[in-house]
Amino acid sequence: MEVVLLERVEKLGQMGDVVTVKNGYARNFLLPQKKALRASKENLAVFETQRAQLEADNLKQRDEASKVGEKLDGQSVILIRAASESQQLYGSVSTQDIAKSVTAAGFTVDRKQIVMDKVLKTLGLHEVKVRLHPEVTVAVTVNIARSDEEAEIQARGESVEEAAEAALDNRDEAVLDVFESTADVDLDELRDLDGGETAEEEASAEAEVEADAEEETKDA
Repeated sequence: MEVVLLERVEKLGQMGDVVTVKNGYARNFLLPQKKALRASKENLAVFETQRAQLEADNLKQRDEASKVGEKLDGQSVILIRAASESQQLYGSVSTQDIAKSVTAAGFTVDRKQIVMDKVLKTLGLHEVKVRLHPEVTVAVTVNIARSDEEAEIQARGESVEEAAEAALDNRDEAVLDVFESTADVDLDELRDLDGGETAEEEASAEAEVEADAEEETKDA
C-alpha cells in the first residue's frame, strides 16, 4: 500500500514522503495512529493544503520534546524486583513498568514511548530509549536490583559479589547482613575465597591452641 507520511517515521521516511508499506503495517499501525494517510489523489491534495500547518505543529512539538529530552537524557530509574542467585528475575520488566518509573521521576511518558526489543529479565543496569517525539529520542538507565542498597552498588559500577567481598575484608557485618538477606550471597563461600575463617573454624582453631598449651604444661 502507498501512504503519505504525516510525520517522520524511523526507517521509513520524513513528513510528506510517499512510501510503499505492507498492508498490515499500514492498517494496524500507520493509519490508526494518524502517522500516515493512504496516498490517494484526494488525500495528497488535502495533505498539501495542510502541510504548512502540520510542519509548524511538528516544529513546536519537537522543540517542546527537546527541552524535556535535555533533562531526561541520562537519567536513571530504580526498579526493585525479586531475583534468583543467577541474576534472573522472577518475572520481567516491561515497557509499562519503565514508563511508570520515568513518570514517577517527574517526566510524563507512556509505554508506547519506551523503545525496547524485548522485556528485561535480569538484574543490572539496562539502557533504554525513550522516544519523546518522532525526531527526539533519549536514553535512560533502568537499574534493576533486589534492594535499594544493591541498586546503589550497581549504580557505582560494582557487582554485588565484589561489594560483598569488600565488606567481608572490612568485616562490615551490617553490610554483609544486607547482602545475605537480599542478594543470596554465600558469605561462607566468600570467606573461603577471601582466605578468612568462619566462626566455627575460628572456634576450632582456638580449641587446638588451648589443647597444645595444656600438653606443653604437662610435659614441663
